[in-house]
Amino acid sequence: MIVLSTIIILIACVILAFFILIQNPKGGGLTGSFGSIGSQVMGVKQSTDVMEKGTWTTMGVIAALCILSVVFFEKTKKAPETKAPAEKSAPAKPAK
Repeated sequence: MIVLSTIIILIACVILAFFILIQNPKGGGLTGSFGSIGSQVMGVKQSTDVMEKGTWTTMGVIAALCILSVVFFEKTKKAPETKAPAEKSAPAKPAK
């Protein structure tokens, strides 16, 4: 389960990086690159909202998967310590 959640977290991180890199730091994003006519015709006016929602959703998925992976994390079990039986020493024989 840990391996599966780790792989999904890595994929979600790549998607999050994609959403972050597409956004314009000044708030323009994809809207500025298409111009005003394209935004009215193609409906790119809402792209900023989609990118922001995608960013927050992906971040939430990563956080939830990290918490879930901690829940399923199995601690290694220590081998029970076995004590060797104490050797019984024979009583000393009297010297003749």
